[in-house]
Amino acid sequence: MERTVILIKPDALDRGIAFEVASRFEKMGFKIVAVKMVHMTPNLSKEHYSHLVEKPFYPNIEAFMTSKPVIAMILEGKDAVNVVRKRLGKTNAREAEPGTIRGDYSMSTQKNLIHASDSIETAEKEIKRFFKPEEIFTYSRANEESFYARDEL
Repeated sequence: MERTVILIKPDALDRGIAFEVASRFEKMGFKIVAVKMVHMTPNLSKEHYSHLVEKPFYPNIEAFMTSKPVIAMILEGKDAVNVVRKRLGKTNAREAEPGTIRGDYSMSTQKNLIHASDSIETAEKEIKRFFKPEEIFTYSRANEESFYARDEL
C-alpha cells in the first residue's frame, strides 16, 4: 500500500468542513494511519513551500498557513498519491471539476482547502516533516482484504 500526506488548510477549519473533506477519502477506502493538528510556523511553512519561497505571492501563503492550525493526515491505499491528487481537483478551485473536493467546496487558488503530496518521493519527505515514526499506526480494518480484492475482478 502507498502512503500520502494531506493537509487540511485553515479555510476548511474556518468553514467547519475539515472532517467532511477528510471523510471523502475514508469513504473511498483510504485508511487514515496518522492524524494531528499542527501549527505551521514560518520556518515550517518555508520548508514545506520551499519551491515557492522566492515567488512574490509567497508571503500571502505563509500568512494564511500560519494563521490557524492545519490538520495533517497520512492516508494509505492503492495508488494513494495519484488518486488523492485527482480527488482534490485543480489548484485554482474555480477551474476544478464538480465532484472533486475543490470543485465542490472552494472558489479560490490559495484558500483551496487542502494540500496533498504530488509524488511518492514528496510524500516520503512530507511524512517525515509532519510525523514522528511513533505517530504512524499500522492496523487492519474488517473486510480490508476483500475491499481491495475488488480491483482483481
